[in-house]
Amino acid sequence: MLQLALVTLRPRAAVAGRDLLDPSVTHLRVRLGDLDLYRHVNNGVYLQYMDLGRSNYLADLGAFGRLSARGWYPVVAASTMSYRRSLTLGQRFTVTTRVLGWDGRVVYLEQVVERDGQLVARGWVAGRFLSRAGDRIAPADVVSAIDGGDRVSPTLPDDVATWARAVDVAHR
Repeated sequence: MLQLALVTLRPRAAVAGRDLLDPSVTHLRVRLGDLDLYRHVNNGVYLQYMDLGRSNYLADLGAFGRLSARGWYPVVAASTMSYRRSLTLGQRFTVTTRVLGWDGRVVYLEQVVERDGQLVARGWVAGRFLSRAGDRIAPADVVSAIDGGDRVSPTLPDDVATWARAVDVAHR
């Protein structure tokens, strides 16, 4: 939680020329508190790593100030994970975050955890933006605030679109 507070309250510098659809890479290292009794990263900790990746994605775009000025903040509406390999104490790894597309209610992201070029875990996240009053903000409005113009969403990959329909996140 402390790491997330730090990357949110003191975001890293924006990357010049970064596009909304460009991937953002977060470099991390496994800490003792990330491990479970089996001495590998607990499955729930991967979700925390993904939180850090999404915050750094917004920081890379220079979006924190623009969203905060409007009173908007992101929340997770749904997520799914698949795990391929374990991470253990001290290992360095990356979380690569990229936006896949959006619809009228949510933004869809893919987040990939890799170590030494090997896939460790992959997650999909359906995220929303809310106002301080609790109102939902249309993704097109968020994209416009971040990107400065109107953009059309890329077509979602078939597997992500199937998942989105299965969890019915766009209608909740």
